[in-house]
Amino acid sequence: MSAPRLLIIQPDESDPVGPLGDWLTNAGAELDVLAPPADTVPNTADGFQGLVCLGGGMSAQDDAGHPWLPKVRDLLAKAVSTGLPTLGICLGAQLLAVAAGGRVEPGEHGAEVGAGLVSKRDAAWTDPLFADLPLMPDVMQFHEDVITTLPRGAVLLASAPRYPNQAFRLNRTAYGIQFHIETTTEVVQSWARDAPAMAATAREDAFTTETLAAVHADLAETWRPFATRFVQLCTGLVTPAAHPLPLT
Repeated sequence: MSAPRLLIIQPDESDPVGPLGDWLTNAGAELDVLAPPADTVPNTADGFQGLVCLGGGMSAQDDAGHPWLPKVRDLLAKAVSTGLPTLGICLGAQLLAVAAGGRVEPGEHGAEVGAGLVSKRDAAWTDPLFADLPLMPDVMQFHEDVITTLPRGAVLLASAPRYPNQAFRLNRTAYGIQFHIETTTEVVQSWARDAPAMAATAREDAFTTETLAAVHADLAETWRPFATRFVQLCTGLVTPAAHPLPLT
């Protein structure tokens, strides 16, 4: 079986694919990373077996400041409609939600920042990517905007107390996760330096090297197998979720 080609959209230089890229390639994938606006966002993901959209500091509908965002949303919408295995991370999840008819707004309860936990919902226990995750997976949060309304037909897979829409599936093969799994200690510390007001909302020791090293060890243990299952979904070794709900 040939290696699946994954198209990686990196909206912001501050959020590279990081360890997630290593997990995907170790699972057998080949990655093609595009970083707009320097790289042109294609109209389709033809020739790729999977699509990943990473995070960024902009809002999901900040088209005036980032005029290439509509092309990313269009690409994500086409991926959903064609059944291309897709993973949106933080901003990527928000773009995916908006592309399919959902809503993203500033969080009325403030930013979510630092290491945390999310809770699997009932549907996650039978989902091909989420079923083997623990009941409360470790995650890294760093965002002010939140998905306030999921697209019609979306399946909620994980929640948190302040903001319930933490992970979801569209159709059978498109996934959005509001949190980060791709970070490193250095990346998170750079975010904290660049956004001190947001960083101040986290607990006092949230960004020490010792704390973040432990957090990222937990993230790797939890999410490396998830990345492997995503690659297997792209190759057909993992069967997509059954009984998709309609998106219209």
